[in-house]
Amino acid sequence: MQLLFERFRKIIVSWWADSNIQTRLMVAATLVVSLLMSSLTFWAVNSIQQDARLQDNRFGRDLGLLLSSNVAPLVADHNYGDLAKLSREFYSRTSSIRYMIYADEEGRIYYGIPYSETQVNSSLTLQRLMQLPENFIPTAGSVMVREHSTPDGEVTDVFVPLLQEEQYLGVLAIGINPNPTAVTSSHLTRDVTIAVFIILWVMVILGAVFNALIITNPIKELVVGVKTIASGNFKKRVDLPFGGELGELILSFNDMAERLERYQEQNIEELTAQKAKLETLVSTIADGAVLLDTDLAVILANPTARRLFNWDSEVVSKNVLNHLPEPVQIELTRPLYQSAAGQEGSEFRITLTGPTPRTVRILLTTVLDQQREKVKGIAMTVQDITREVELNEAKSQFISNISHELRTPLFNIKSFIETLHDYGDDLSVEDRQEFLDTANRETDRLTRLVNDVLDLSRLESGKQYRFEAVDLLQPVEQTLRTYQLTARDRGIELSYDIQTNLAPIWGNYDLLLQVLTNLIGNALKFTLNGGKVMIRAYPLAEQTRQIRVEIADTGIGIEPDDQAAIFDRFYRVENRVHTLEGTGLGLSIVRNILDKHHASVHLISESGIGTTFWFDLNVYRDDLARSAADEADSLELPAQA
Repeated sequence: MQLLFERFRKIIVSWWADSNIQTRLMVAATLVVSLLMSSLTFWAVNSIQQDARLQDNRFGRDLGLLLSSNVAPLVADHNYGDLAKLSREFYSRTSSIRYMIYADEEGRIYYGIPYSETQVNSSLTLQRLMQLPENFIPTAGSVMVREHSTPDGEVTDVFVPLLQEEQYLGVLAIGINPNPTAVTSSHLTRDVTIAVFIILWVMVILGAVFNALIITNPIKELVVGVKTIASGNFKKRVDLPFGGELGELILSFNDMAERLERYQEQNIEELTAQKAKLETLVSTIADGAVLLDTDLAVILANPTARRLFNWDSEVVSKNVLNHLPEPVQIELTRPLYQSAAGQEGSEFRITLTGPTPRTVRILLTTVLDQQREKVKGIAMTVQDITREVELNEAKSQFISNISHELRTPLFNIKSFIETLHDYGDDLSVEDRQEFLDTANRETDRLTRLVNDVLDLSRLESGKQYRFEAVDLLQPVEQTLRTYQLTARDRGIELSYDIQTNLAPIWGNYDLLLQVLTNLIGNALKFTLNGGKVMIRAYPLAEQTRQIRVEIADTGIGIEPDDQAAIFDRFYRVENRVHTLEGTGLGLSIVRNILDKHHASVHLISESGIGTTFWFDLNVYRDDLARSAADEADSLELPAQA
């Protein structure tokens, strides 16, 4: 049986794989109709059976109640002879009753039809017990109806408690045969459905045979032709003597094959080249990309390239040399022609001076055909490396500046120490003391330089500082105490003008102290003896919620040329004055600290009159404090300049 089923399954699978789409659709439609008919039949049969079952249940319940009301007095009087007579009369008058069984209070069966036709006395000797349903409570007085299957068909069981004057006397069980009319209708509906099902499948089989003989073979020829065309052989033709719609399909197929053959001969090479160009463009789309043909005409240009080359007008199909910026045009004219001739691509770094100065890196790549033999175009990749160049220059300049600044004090320290080491005994006490003082000053200078470099590095490294409410008067007074002796020795008046009841500002105490220290120190350094240095702090307009801080002096001033670069690293005004020394990092540190306070430092200066530095700080507010809650909990104090 298993082998027969497996063989039948293989036959069905093979037939399904070889059948065409029309046959499959027909089989699917037939299957759907068959399932629909079967579903309708099942529904109809089930409805009939449900209706018959309801009628049988109602009939059994009524019959049980009627019979129990008649036999209950007989059971109560133990008149089993009349009980048996009445029961046989009921049983003989109708064919709907399958059986009748009586049981006492304890479930012992004492009479049954047709199970016992002996005398009542003999029936009383029966010792069999009636198995009642679990959910049947005879003492409740309710009738229970259930159904069960037997070899002879469905039977409806009716269990009726026998009660006489509310006294429980036992149970009457009656078996009801199903309605013969409903059974006949159910069988008829089933037979009709089977007949319709068979007819449908016979029609499908006949249609499949007709389809296989008339349509399948031409369709198979067309399938072979389509597969041949798909493999790249456009010379395949189908020659079959068919008319009608199938003939039109064959003619259309042959016409399509001829068109594809001509299209292959004319355009396949161009399509391949276009595909290679687009693949090259996609591989370089992250930066500016320009695709050129061998005549240097623009085929594609992405938005980045248009922005870098400032192409506002349409440049597609135009010679790229006529639209490139002049520095690029001068640099790339010869390499572009060489690339079009088949030479390997090259890389160029060019500085553009257009509306926005920038440095770009341009990479030329030749686009070849599939055989990698013939040049089909040129791909230009354009990268904006302005930021990279600026960073490299800044790094080189920083290294050069720091090396120069470190070399001078180290050279001086080494020179004086070597002199003391080699000729210390020949020098006077005054000379040795002078040499040691000079070495000490150079060491202090070197220490200040290293501390300033460390401070600047810490500020630019992204270290987070804790910001809170700061009373501006406190760092101002601490700064004045620091420089009070220096100012007194030089006769410089050092004072401040802080408005009373000034609101606290939002900032970091130590960083603000370093700002004031650097600015006051510079003011004293470039103010002549007898001059003045003043610190002012006052609120701006109330709606701005800012406090302005000014540091003004009556010093030598700063030339306009120096003002533009005064905040650059290692830039020193004393380079022009040649009288004072410093690291050139103080104002750069000031600018970085104020950047962290979301403020900017400004200056007003006139040569020979004085200089004023000023900046605006935000007044402390709760929203500013909440925005700074995620910053670092610890603050590392930078070294003072």
